[in-house]
Amino acid sequence: MGQWTSEMLAISRAGHDKDALYVVLDCDDTYVWLADGKRRLLESPKKKKWKHVQVIKHLPEEILAQMRSFELDAHVRKILKAYRALQENAGEEAVQPADV
Repeated sequence: MGQWTSEMLAISRAGHDKDALYVVLDCDDTYVWLADGKRRLLESPKKKKWKHVQVIKHLPEEILAQMRSFELDAHVRKILKAYRALQENAGEEAVQPADV
């Protein structure tokens, strides 16, 4: 698929790993290969059909910079942890009352 690159994250939308966050390692027309650094390592990525994942293409620059040079499972875990932290911070800012 020409529009997809490996600098993306994905959320599983079906299966026993539903709602799990992954780094996209590779893809073709039918499948995407995913790793989370814990259960699915870089040496044995999870193979999942496109229709069973939600792709996160628009990532902050700090996450993209980390994704351009990861080589270890620890790097994958660090990327996912940073993304989750950004999402939590964004959610807290939206909930806080406005200053009047």
